[in-house]
Amino acid sequence: MQSCKDFSQGLVGESGVMSRVRALVARVAATDASVLVVGESGTGKEVVAQALHAGSSRAEREFRAINCGAIPASLIESELFGFERGSFTGATRTHDGIVGQAHGGTLFLDEITEMPMDTQPPLLRFLETRRYFRVGGRRELSTDVRIVAATNRKPTSAVRENRL
Repeated sequence: MQSCKDFSQGLVGESGVMSRVRALVARVAATDASVLVVGESGTGKEVVAQALHAGSSRAEREFRAINCGAIPASLIESELFGFERGSFTGATRTHDGIVGQAHGGTLFLDEITEMPMDTQPPLLRFLETRRYFRVGGRRELSTDVRIVAATNRKPTSAVRENRL
């Protein structure tokens, strides 16, 4: 296993809290576990995700990030899972979504609680099975990715508020 210093260069600071964050990242990076990073906006959740990726066995593969709150609800499924040629006006070619692009690597789902609730079921199915359909597709696809998600909300509050 790599030492924490090898992959946590973005995790700056010498406080006790940062030392604990680096130690936790080092311990979790070595696993293939899905991770939910919780913290206020601007605290470096993506930096933590990148450190988890860099310290993992997937480090030589893709790290792909998507801001779930920044994509319109009408586009989120095609951005995540891709689409087949002809599946909608303007779909002149087949496109791999970010899920397929991250194959073998890490998929970072930033601000996951900002994704509209009615667009979450296909994502939930994917998270459970790692299987998905491109928009307009009939063939089920699968991919091998590690999931790291982030939110600036408390997960229990997000569930209670029907955001997750």
